[in-house]
Amino acid sequence: MIFQEPVLLRWKDVTRNVLFPIEILRQDTRKYQEKAHEILDLVGLKGFEHRHPAELSGGMQQRVAMARALVHDPRLLLMDEPFGALDQLTRQQMNLELLRIWMETNKTTVLVTHDIEEAVFLADKVVVMTPRPGRVADEVDIELPRPRELNMKMSSEFGELVMRVGELIGLDYGR
Repeated sequence: MIFQEPVLLRWKDVTRNVLFPIEILRQDTRKYQEKAHEILDLVGLKGFEHRHPAELSGGMQQRVAMARALVHDPRLLLMDEPFGALDQLTRQQMNLELLRIWMETNKTTVLVTHDIEEAVFLADKVVVMTPRPGRVADEVDIELPRPRELNMKMSSEFGELVMRVGELIGLDYGR
């Protein structure tokens, strides 16, 4: 699970934060040292293994949280608005990073977001929820080609999908 905030332990360095789930699962952290370093390399944090959270940017902290969620090789990755607190540039970079990691790991990922463009850009399927009580309003299959790049957001197909999802949640595009 990757939360909205990275929820890192400030007294632990990056490697020890990544290995924390292994501690919780009462596994031998020494057996996961190499795996932790491989995942830190995968998320672009090679060379930061001994830094503490206060020494990292917000995007880097979220990458540590992503590495922590991947270290025990889960079948499912749950993400609750993990990029919501980031600035727009860092958020776009993290979207691309998530796509790259997904291409390398092929993990089933469930991402909760309020950002329609983010949902359309990252997903194969967008499940649109109603406001309280939360129920599934509809599902939209996203049939955009992969690998995805930022320039895809300029395409008419992308724009149509964003408008379709937006209309499902009640936005009026005046069409």
